[in-house]
Amino acid sequence: MNPKISIVTITFNSEKTLEETILSVISQDYDNLEYIIVDGASTDGTLEIAGKYRDKIATLVSEPDKGISDAFNKGIALATGEIVGIINSDDLLLPGALANIARAYEEGVGVYRGNTIVFDDTTGTRIRMVPGMSFPANSLSIGNICHQSTFVAKAAYTEYGSFRISLRFMMDADLLIRMYENKVKFKYVDSDLAVSRIGGVTDRHSFWEKKGEVYDIIVANGGSRLFALLRTVKFCLYQFVKSVCFKFGADRARRLRYRKSVV
Repeated sequence: MNPKISIVTITFNSEKTLEETILSVISQDYDNLEYIIVDGASTDGTLEIAGKYRDKIATLVSEPDKGISDAFNKGIALATGEIVGIINSDDLLLPGALANIARAYEEGVGVYRGNTIVFDDTTGTRIRMVPGMSFPANSLSIGNICHQSTFVAKAAYTEYGSFRISLRFMMDADLLIRMYENKVKFKYVDSDLAVSRIGGVTDRHSFWEKKGEVYDIIVANGGSRLFALLRTVKFCLYQFVKSVCFKFGADRARRLRYRKSVV
């Protein structure tokens, strides 16, 4: 199979990392690729960098947006491929990623999930995150989100919706829970597909800013208020313990947590 794969990169003042991201996409050994860049009206050199590769970019949009979810949704709306992947402007597609997705392609699958290599630029630590495949609303735990290596059929976005603009942090978890609860078929792709640099929006903000969204995404997707409350409490406890561990060194804490996954 040779499905058309649309890759969306959202940017805002991303001049430090964007070029490496672009090169990781356009260097894929896969010819049925549509590359879309949605910029939030950057004021640095982001657009100049994107302009260097304009002939490889199917669509380049630069305009103010209402946040990350809104930018994601703009890219998804523009995508014409059977499958849509989102690679942020500080993340990388690994060589052969799109070919691996294409080999896994089959009718009826709505979500493809592969491994993500989490990379700490400061320490050089590399951790392989194997994605979760089960996202029930009424559960105390869900699998790893790993949105960088998540590819969604355009038809699934059309039928079940894309990202909720009201969410600032948990939009990817909300999407996966919604897809799972609507019985969308998930398929695991046993390959390293993308690199996620530590230090994105989720890393920079306090868990106190996110806990309300944890409750919201459970209830919004049909989960009980009891499970939503329990999941929120668990999330807060986990984040508190993590913050204490990180006081003894971020690299040491990550190696302890992911000791079986360090690569």
